[in-house]
Amino acid sequence: MLQIAAYVELVLCWIAFFLAFIEPRKQAKGQKETASAPASRWGLALVSVSFFLVWVYIRPTDFHQSAAALIASMVLGPLSVALAWSAAHHLGRQWRFKAALSADHELIQSGPYRWLRHPIYAAMLGMLLTTAAAYTWWPMAVAGVVFYLAGTEIRVRSEDRLLAERFRDSFADYRKRVRAYIPFLR
Repeated sequence: MLQIAAYVELVLCWIAFFLAFIEPRKQAKGQKETASAPASRWGLALVSVSFFLVWVYIRPTDFHQSAAALIASMVLGPLSVALAWSAAHHLGRQWRFKAALSADHELIQSGPYRWLRHPIYAAMLGMLLTTAAAYTWWPMAVAGVVFYLAGTEIRVRSEDRLLAERFRDSFADYRKRVRAYIPFLR
């Protein structure tokens, strides 16, 4: 019964996660990009591989997640969704699928951006771990996390470079004070 509840919550969390970006996407629509980081596409490709790995149905025939893993997924999922909603709300029209800036781009430092420069990536990592804890065989989960971290590092560095070029000293100060996307790690 716990496994079914965890699966249902997992699906609901993913739906809620994607819904968080509908309004920011509408707000950003039509804004002209003035700077972009094409290299971030490689990061996006690696992140896509990571999510494929945690969702692919490769596991031993007698595979079952432990109750602790299922409970962990049921706690982490809603927290990740809440972080995504808060970050998307504070980012608003600045939100982009790819690493890019618009002419009137602002350096957001409110809400979860006070603690993380890239809270959406933290929320995505949370959703990856939620999926892994509820559904994924551990070798696939480990591979998924490795691909996620590699891809996200590429994206973070690309986005930080864009922000540093645009906001110079204010971004340098922000970067010194605030972690990238994993709390408590630089």
